[in-house]
Amino acid sequence: MDVLHDRIRMNLAAIQKRITEAANRAQRPPDSIRLIAVTKTVSLAEVRILLDLGIRDFGENRVEDARGKIEAAAAPATWHMIGSVQRRKTRDVVALFDCVDSVDRLELAEALDQRAGEAGKIMPVLVEVNVSGEETKHGFTPETIESALHRMAQLRYIQVQGLMTMAPLVDNPEIVRPVFARLRELADRFGLPERSMGMSNDFEVAVEEGATQVRIGTALFV
Repeated sequence: MDVLHDRIRMNLAAIQKRITEAANRAQRPPDSIRLIAVTKTVSLAEVRILLDLGIRDFGENRVEDARGKIEAAAAPATWHMIGSVQRRKTRDVVALFDCVDSVDRLELAEALDQRAGEAGKIMPVLVEVNVSGEETKHGFTPETIESALHRMAQLRYIQVQGLMTMAPLVDNPEIVRPVFARLRELADRFGLPERSMGMSNDFEVAVEEGATQVRIGTALFV
């Protein structure tokens, strides 16, 4: 366990340093970027190590895999649903998670609103935008996001805090810089403060382009 702890500690320190350097290049406060540790492929042991190291935001994409970690984690944490959510799972998602970072269709927003209302809570959400236009990606298009946000603003129990996107997986992250820039422009246009973009392979470019949340999995556990 000490070996695992040391490896994750060193990986985390390296990532935090890179986030700080990217923020400095963009003349942004490093503490304006939140690191979401994506723990969907690791066990409770890794979650507990990250909690011990001060991480408080965790991303999971399946209710079944996340339940045990959420219920067993000792320290307070914010749990983000980052995967595509089926309508029939919305009750469990609202019960287990603190926020949903992957609202990719109006039907889901409406179902989450209903379940949050039944639970007597307000569910913070991010709305997913398919900026790149890839067929394999979920989310609204840049052309349809305005009408979707207008509809979601009428719902009582979800609170849209920002936008999220996933860039194409490429060897050179500079190629996807325009994707991140476009999401920032859309978030600014609609007055949304949160921009969740950037993963292990491209988070520095995302930070330079205005990410407020980066989702890091692989780089933490290699």
